[in-house]
Amino acid sequence: MERREFLQKGALALAGTAAFSSDLFANKKAKHVVGVQLYSIREDMKKDPLGSLKKLAEMGYTHVEHANYIDRKFYGYTAKEFRKILDDLGLKMPSGHTVMGKQHWDEGKGEFTDLWKYTIEDAAICGQKYVVSPWLDVSLRKNFDDLKRFMEVFNKSGELCKKSGMKFGYHNHDFEFSLKLSSVKVYDIMLQNTDPSLVAQQLDIGNMYGGGGRAAELLKQYPGRFELMHVKDEIKSEKEHGGWESAILGTGVIGVKEIIDMGKKSGGTTQFIIEQESYQGKAPLDCMKEDLAIMKKWGY
Repeated sequence: MERREFLQKGALALAGTAAFSSDLFANKKAKHVVGVQLYSIREDMKKDPLGSLKKLAEMGYTHVEHANYIDRKFYGYTAKEFRKILDDLGLKMPSGHTVMGKQHWDEGKGEFTDLWKYTIEDAAICGQKYVVSPWLDVSLRKNFDDLKRFMEVFNKSGELCKKSGMKFGYHNHDFEFSLKLSSVKVYDIMLQNTDPSLVAQQLDIGNMYGGGGRAAELLKQYPGRFELMHVKDEIKSEKEHGGWESAILGTGVIGVKEIIDMGKKSGGTTQFIIEQESYQGKAPLDCMKEDLAIMKKWGY
């Protein structure tokens, strides 16, 4: 009887430990990050980068994503200087946009040029986790074979980023969905020829709309591939290309909350970056304040 009682108590203890371990494991799941793409306030960043970043921090933003890296400088500051600015304001920059093109890859040597190596180096100094290329030059998407070949360069960029504890990424526009090469959509060619462990996708849920892309469909088609997301809404426009322009979250056709919930739940998305490029007469910074309030209202 004593032995049976001992075994029963032991089994209960083990069950409790398992449950406790399960709770610990659950708590280790990646938390989501809400940030802002600084292109949203591009004119403010041109005039007064320090003051603009301070205003974002005062609104409650804790993460930003850059869109300005020229001659080894972020908005006119070296990587170390910009990192200090961010640190002093309590801001983090887990991702940033720098276009990777033909000039960054030496075909003859089979390696990256110093220009791209410096890009990776400076991104690491700034504390980035993702180095995101937000464009694919027209010359690289003229035929199926050339595009597929350049996707190998994407994978190699992922290997280079990995050495510095980061990941390479790509951010879509609309042409990836409207353009087909050998009867295959450009975006499908890209996702089917890049290694998910090396190349992350930043799904811009608004940009794709005019090209026929639908975020919900992609999240189902490629589950777990979209680690980053540009949170954006779209309204009809006569001014912008494609007949659409971005607007305050929740006011357009995208169904933003449904999409970001899908991304968080099954798409593997942890980085939710607010981006608004058109403002319907409002000040860009005011729009960023509204967008953040809406994200918080939605539980982000």
